[in-house]
Amino acid sequence: MASNVKISDRIMSVDALRGFDMLMIIIAGSFFRGLNRGADIPLTQFLSEQFSHPEWFGFHFYDIIMPLFLFVVGAVIPFSINKRLDSDPNRKRLYVHLFRRVIILFVLGWMVQGRLLKLDINEFHVYSNTLQAIAIGYLFSSIAYLHLSKNGRYLLFAACLIVYALLLTVPQVPGVGRSVLLPDQNYALYVDRLIMGRFDDGSQYTWILSGFGFTATVLSGLFAGELIRSGLKREKIAWYLLVIGLAGVAVGLIWGIWHPIVKKLWSSSFVLFSSGLCFVLLSLFYWIIDVKGYRKWAFFLKVIGMNAIFAYMVSHVINMPAISENLLFGLEQYVGDYYYLVTASGGFAILYLVLWYLYKNRTFIKV
Repeated sequence: MASNVKISDRIMSVDALRGFDMLMIIIAGSFFRGLNRGADIPLTQFLSEQFSHPEWFGFHFYDIIMPLFLFVVGAVIPFSINKRLDSDPNRKRLYVHLFRRVIILFVLGWMVQGRLLKLDINEFHVYSNTLQAIAIGYLFSSIAYLHLSKNGRYLLFAACLIVYALLLTVPQVPGVGRSVLLPDQNYALYVDRLIMGRFDDGSQYTWILSGFGFTATVLSGLFAGELIRSGLKREKIAWYLLVIGLAGVAVGLIWGIWHPIVKKLWSSSFVLFSSGLCFVLLSLFYWIIDVKGYRKWAFFLKVIGMNAIFAYMVSHVINMPAISENLLFGLEQYVGDYYYLVTASGGFAILYLVLWYLYKNRTFIKV
């Protein structure tokens, strides 16, 4: 649904951070792979590796994309819910809005990675996408914000991490033995395949029990949003965000010694480590933009961030590099191995022009 928004009423650092995340989703991986195809030197090889996911254990910079998406959704919950309640205190209508948004996010997720557009029930995946993870985390975090005290939300965050860690290590997996954090040997994947059956996506990513981790990640963003909204001096907010972030990274790494960091499982140590990085990134954006007032450079990112869902959907449903290739094919003879980089960059440029046009006309696609 398109809407007009008073841009001045928004926290620019949050919009810019969302735009930064979408920039990585849309172009970063393709850009650095294309750069490495052309240059093929140790630096480009390292960057290309960092903008791909590890096979199982560990963390590459590219792994921050999905947690950051969930984190930013959480960060705006205190603002959006209070704004809605101020204009309409009827919680029944608020819940209608929440569930409507969850349903739309699930449908969009089906379109992107659930293979809904193939119109073949045998190809359909019921739960397999970032937008659906956002839907679950957003729903339970919003309910927590409405009905729990601040300490209650902290306890819920801790409970999500502990309960999920126990579910990954205590139950028995039929035919395997005790659950361990390894491919095809963990309880979360067993539950996915048991419940979704032939509609499971067939990958090693887990979704149903990972909802505990998704909720914890969105809650971490909610805590950041509450801090920004707290009324403290902006300099203090920036430092608190940084300290909390560094603490989260440290605790995640320490816990990861016994409970490994695995993005495909969204393990509890992964939640702490990635959420810590999200806090650090937000602290940097908040310090530069909202504390020091350096805003002009962030306009490029804000244009993307203000229509993040639209940008995500278009980049996944429409092959923008292929459109770019139809326009730039004549350059291949001149750029050689850099041609993939040229078409990927061209596809992004086309999408950015569309986003800029929407921004210029104050048109923002929301769900």
